Order: sequence, then C-alpha cells, then structure tokens
Amino acid sequence: MGKGLCIFGLVTAVLLLVLFGLDIATGLFRIGNIVVDIMFIICAAIVGYLSWSALREQW
Repeated sequence: MGKGLCIFGLVTAVLLLVLFGLDIATGLFRIGNIVVDIMFIICAAIVGYLSWSALREQW
C-alpha cells in the first residue's frame, strides 16, 4: 500500500508540473496568475521529491 501511495504522489506531482508549466508557457488554461502558477510548481516539486524519497526508502 505504501509503494502505491508513493507512486500516486509522483504521478500527481508530474501532472501538476506539466499542467502549471504549460499554463505559464502558453497561457492556455488561465488558471491563475503567474505567481500562483510558480507556487504550485514549487509545491508539486516538493511533493515529487518527498514521494521519490519515501519510495526509495521502501525498496
């Protein structure tokens, strides 16, 4: 169960990085302003790192 949650966290972080990265690059989605997009990218990177770190400890 723990590995599944770690992988789910990684997938979610990558999807958020792609979504908000595209929003900054193209302005296609207009989800928020650039500051909000940057904050979400930083948070997604932190979640991705924590998920990767926890997954490495389980193996």
